[in-house]
Amino acid sequence: MYKGHILVLGGARSGKSKFAENLALNLGKKPALIATGEAYDEEMKNRIALHKKNRDKKFTTYEEPVKIAKVIRENREKHDIFLVDCISLWISNLMGMNEISEQENIENCFLELNKILAQNEKERIIFVASEVGLGIVPQNKMARNFRDYSGKFHQDLAKICTNVYFMIAGLPLSLKGEII
Repeated sequence: MYKGHILVLGGARSGKSKFAENLALNLGKKPALIATGEAYDEEMKNRIALHKKNRDKKFTTYEEPVKIAKVIRENREKHDIFLVDCISLWISNLMGMNEISEQENIENCFLELNKILAQNEKERIIFVASEVGLGIVPQNKMARNFRDYSGKFHQDLAKICTNVYFMIAGLPLSLKGEII
């Protein structure tokens, strides 16, 4: 049985979600999906509905925009693999919270999730994330902060994960580990 966590990076419409879903279904008998997206407009509602339809009933789905670590901690006995789709929306959600300072909030959430990963008891976690660092430097501060937070956390995840893939045109490029 495969042990370890997996990071799947890629651009928009690169096939990263489908690839990660297939990995989760092949590697686990009781897969869970943690969906971080929220529907603020019709277009996003349609995207979420399409994702749900395509997944059918193969996954137990937890819709949680912020508290990923809590969902994993509370449900680790029920599932042998978790798919988090997606880290980029999670970071965006964290940036939108106003409870404490943005930096403190995001760094605390990163630390909390890293603790879960370090424990690595029995569950495996697959992360989907959009690679945003390949383009031009964003013009506004919020977009630069998003790019910077994403880049930092992707690096943290890549160190912890056993396998890291970069998706291009639906094809996985292995950056770390072998193609599973």
